[in-house]
Amino acid sequence: MKIGIMGFGVVGGGVGELIATNAESIKRRSGEEITVAKILDLRDFPDSIYKCFTKDFEDILNDPEIGVVAEVMGGTNPAYDFTKRLLQAGKSVVTSNKELVAKHGTELLRLAEENNVNYLFEASVGGGIPIIRPLYTSLAANELTDIYGILNGTTNYILTQMIKNGASFEEALKGAQENGYAEKDPTADVEGFDTCRKTAILASLAFGKYVNSDEIPCEGISGITLEDVAYAAKFDSVIKLLGMTSRAENGVYAMVCPAILKSSHPLAGIDDVFNGIMVRGEGLGDVMFYGRGAGALPTASAVLSDIIDTVKHKQKHIRLGWSEGEDGYLLDSKTLPGRFYARFKRNGEEPFSGDGFDVITLDGAEYADEFAVVSPSMTEYDFEALLDGPLAKYELLNKIRLVAE
Repeated sequence: MKIGIMGFGVVGGGVGELIATNAESIKRRSGEEITVAKILDLRDFPDSIYKCFTKDFEDILNDPEIGVVAEVMGGTNPAYDFTKRLLQAGKSVVTSNKELVAKHGTELLRLAEENNVNYLFEASVGGGIPIIRPLYTSLAANELTDIYGILNGTTNYILTQMIKNGASFEEALKGAQENGYAEKDPTADVEGFDTCRKTAILASLAFGKYVNSDEIPCEGISGITLEDVAYAAKFDSVIKLLGMTSRAENGVYAMVCPAILKSSHPLAGIDDVFNGIMVRGEGLGDVMFYGRGAGALPTASAVLSDIIDTVKHKQKHIRLGWSEGEDGYLLDSKTLPGRFYARFKRNGEEPFSGDGFDVITLDGAEYADEFAVVSPSMTEYDFEALLDGPLAKYELLNKIRLVAE
């Protein structure tokens, strides 16, 4: 089988490297030899082992021998148009592009089915962690109820540096950029947008209807301070950025936010660029997927696994996807009960006290005029009412949406 690669950056280069170095094992697993026929990129790669570069998409689209194309360009333009035309031309597409899957996956999956080809996206959520395939194969017999986890290696690295090494957010972000974990513009990572797209894909696939990532409440980690880290530690906890989705009778909940996790929580010990995804199902209990969520070879290996799967099932459509969404399907996450953290300045007042509230204070003169509370279980609307009522006499310094055992 001849394949095309669109985009020869970190992931595309990794796909090419794996195909070149693991040719025999790939042939054994796929049932036939897989070779790269065309690579689309606007740049030149004179030192590459591959001599099949093109700057013209039509060279891939119109090559009758290319049956599968790896779209690892990122973004939606021109990836959406290229992917759509490839599927309509009867070519399967595999991708690591979570933005494209989250925004246009419903249409692209329908086009794949109509043209008896495949659109696979294992690498779009967990990078090198297998999660998409287990959801529609190994776990298919279970009624899934919840999926939540650490879905972004960059933010997890930053928070780990803050927790373990006392680095400020700005210092940790700079280190992430110097190590190649964060882009020059880190907004998609640190503001939670990357995690939000992945959460939307998981929610759509697990529960069967499209969830629009633009409608999911999303908060990143740029507001987390070393003070918050210290209060969490006093509470025997750590702070992680989580993407979460849960099934309800009349729809689904989904959100992305920083969370304070007790040190005994299964996700609390996942550090640096590693990711962890928890899946809960009726009769199944909890299952956790753990590994490197990003990087050239881990993500490329997931792309290549989809290529192998597609070659093994050529002439056969792999049923994967979800139906159209509908108004009201994504429910208001503020109605979910949970515990909340808030940090305040005393303003000369004594720290708040209330039934079921944990009040946290820290030693040191710099903390003399502040305190933090962790609420008992309540809705976010009820907690906001407290902030506007009995807690209004204190200056709110920060609030974290979720505290979990």
